[in-house]
Amino acid sequence: MNTAFRTYVVAATVTGLVFGAGMAQTGPARGHVWYATGFEEPQAMQGWSGEASVDVTADGDHALKCERKTGDTRYFVGVVRSLPVEELRGYAIRCTATVRASDISDKPNPWNGIKFMLSVESPGRTDWPQAPIDTGSFDARRAGFLFRIPRDATAARLHLGLEQVTGAVWFDDVKLAVFKPPVAARPTAPSGPAFSGHEVPRLRGVMISPNIDEAGLRTLGRDWNANLIRWQLIRHDSPGKPSSLDDYDQWLEGELRRLDAALPHCRRYGLYVVVDLHSPPGGKATISGYIGSDDRLFTDRRVQEKFVEVWRKISSRYKDAVPIWGYDLANEPVEDWVEEGCDDWHDLAERTAREIRRIDPHRAIIVEASPWGSPQSLAEFEPIDVPGVVYSAHMYVPGEFTHQGVFSHTSAQYAYPGMIAGKMWDKPALEAALRPVIDFQRTYNVSIYMGEFSAIRWAPSDSACRYLRDTIDIFERHGWDWSYHAFREWHGWSVEHGSDRSETRPAEQPTDRQKLLCEWFARNTKPSWQSMPVVTEQPGVTR
Repeated sequence: MNTAFRTYVVAATVTGLVFGAGMAQTGPARGHVWYATGFEEPQAMQGWSGEASVDVTADGDHALKCERKTGDTRYFVGVVRSLPVEELRGYAIRCTATVRASDISDKPNPWNGIKFMLSVESPGRTDWPQAPIDTGSFDARRAGFLFRIPRDATAARLHLGLEQVTGAVWFDDVKLAVFKPPVAARPTAPSGPAFSGHEVPRLRGVMISPNIDEAGLRTLGRDWNANLIRWQLIRHDSPGKPSSLDDYDQWLEGELRRLDAALPHCRRYGLYVVVDLHSPPGGKATISGYIGSDDRLFTDRRVQEKFVEVWRKISSRYKDAVPIWGYDLANEPVEDWVEEGCDDWHDLAERTAREIRRIDPHRAIIVEASPWGSPQSLAEFEPIDVPGVVYSAHMYVPGEFTHQGVFSHTSAQYAYPGMIAGKMWDKPALEAALRPVIDFQRTYNVSIYMGEFSAIRWAPSDSACRYLRDTIDIFERHGWDWSYHAFREWHGWSVEHGSDRSETRPAEQPTDRQKLLCEWFARNTKPSWQSMPVVTEQPGVTR
């Protein structure tokens, strides 16, 4: 599930590698400084607007101080500076600063707090990438984030200060520099049918909990006629306590054994399986109040090597397992920061995919772009240079509608179609939000898999059903495979439950949302291997 549905909660990210190593590059090179200041110069505050001051320490060091006192009703206290965006459109920018804090109060919302942030305007949207920074008091430490400037950006501003919290913060050594050049689009798309990795006209199914039993698989495959499940390899660690590499193998083996036991049932009921590495090595960190950002995957080379090793293990285990359709490398990857010496997501995914291809030449390798596998994340992504890749996105736009009441019992209620968070949302608006996926498919002639999409069941006036109907219509028009989030996982997303939030038992009669899914599943073609004899060569693994 995409828990960070507000794009400004965490830093947007760096994705993509320039296509064609021999192509000449023009424009700013890696390391080119977009803006930098240590607040040492006499005119240090020239060009800034807002309220802050330059502090000088006993040893003569300078830093920008922002303070917000108790009772201050202003939403933001700090400074803002406009930056020239034209020459850096499409570039990935590494943003760093040294930050020190004193008595920063708790954040009323995850996106509030100390703001080391950009606001980047493009037609129809504004991005708010920012560094994840703690509250309380702490000595000088590095803060940073990565962001790729959209190709159509019209304005950019740098924000330093405090938002909806009290206390004092000092900023020093602020630097915004080029990390990667723009991705280069292919001049022409490859001809011929796009690789899908399966034999049926369309995959339509659901994401499931790994706790599912045979009865659930039978309901999906036989009664509902689904032909796909997305199987989560998910580890529930405590927030802020990422999993240890030492016990990762033990956990993974236990999860794979559960999948092994389910595969004969999947074969019996004609269900292709996506193996979804929901919990990569290194764990999930709590970033700005949301759990889901990949913790050490982009800051520790040992973790990256472990990631590749894990996929060698998984692909070796399932290279001949009939129901396996594809390997989903990482669920909703997020690069808040890429440490020196570590691969970014594009490079890590490409390296991992090459290793899988040495072992398993046939199954789909499924890649979600960063951040969060959102539709927008494909706008600045480029296909990895490995055959047999299917590209995936998750659809929870607009998040204010799909996730209303998920994180808190707010009074805001949004119906679809209608005005949602100040914007009219209807089917054309949804298609516009999915435009980066449509363009990516057409530009590179690749198959698209919508691995997750949903709307909370208690959305008012049967809105969830209308939203799902429109999204599926768009998926189908563009020929995308898809899996609904989720079946018999959390009741909030369940199509077997009604719209009354207080009622946590399944409805006595099929809901309109369940009927909608089953209407589409009724069109499914089952794989030819469904009727083949089940042969088990090792415990639980169907070959």
